[in-house]
Amino acid sequence: METEQERQWRKETARQDGEVDSILLIGQSNMCGRGIIGQVPPIDPEGKMFMLRNGRWQPMSEPINPDRQVFAKSDVEFRSGVSLAASFAQEYAHAYDRKVGLIPCADGGTKLIEWQPGEILFDHAVMQAKLAQRSSKICGILWHQGESDSREPADVAAYAERFFCMLDAMVRALGLDETVPVIVGEITLLTGKRWPLAAEINGELHKIAASRPNMDIASAEGLTLSADGVHFDSASYRVFGRRYFEAYRRARRRVCKKENGQ
Repeated sequence: METEQERQWRKETARQDGEVDSILLIGQSNMCGRGIIGQVPPIDPEGKMFMLRNGRWQPMSEPINPDRQVFAKSDVEFRSGVSLAASFAQEYAHAYDRKVGLIPCADGGTKLIEWQPGEILFDHAVMQAKLAQRSSKICGILWHQGESDSREPADVAAYAERFFCMLDAMVRALGLDETVPVIVGEITLLTGKRWPLAAEINGELHKIAASRPNMDIASAEGLTLSADGVHFDSASYRVFGRRYFEAYRRARRRVCKKENGQ
């Protein structure tokens, strides 16, 4: 259940005319979601869970972030499908008894350098988020990315600097409070030589999450991969989304305590 501090935080930060708490989804393919549709039960939006389509809120259904083909000839082909966002939204709606809207802007196979201010992915996310702000209050940012930056030591070394360059510019562009919760997630260590510096990227993600009170990290421990050997399977996405929400709640509670002088 939502604590009294959280209720007060939401009351003070919510738009007077907005009914939806929106969440910006950015990163690469494991944020988009590559789980096979039908391998897990669909999540009923219950009239509380929405996704942005053409600047308007539509009932949530997967794929939420269709950046690639939806129908594939075999299970090893990449496709848009089940993602962590759906179970995150379900946990959010149930915990806070609020309408939640997802703003899908992730794109598979992208490097962090492609998310810098002035790049297409950055501008697209800002554009979509601004459309969402017409009818909602952005209450969080979810980021999952790092696989494409786990091949070269130079990308690992520059990861934190590039991340905060992107994040801080995005927060300014959207006029968000600097205390808006931002959640990152670990990348898998199960792909072997494909992403040789995955553990090092996770180290950077942990440092990023620990650097600010409004940030936290979702663990990928124990999650399993789909038949493509690269992305999480559908069941793991459901688990990962719930972990993202728990991380979100930890960050939100820290912000509430800080603002109340605790």
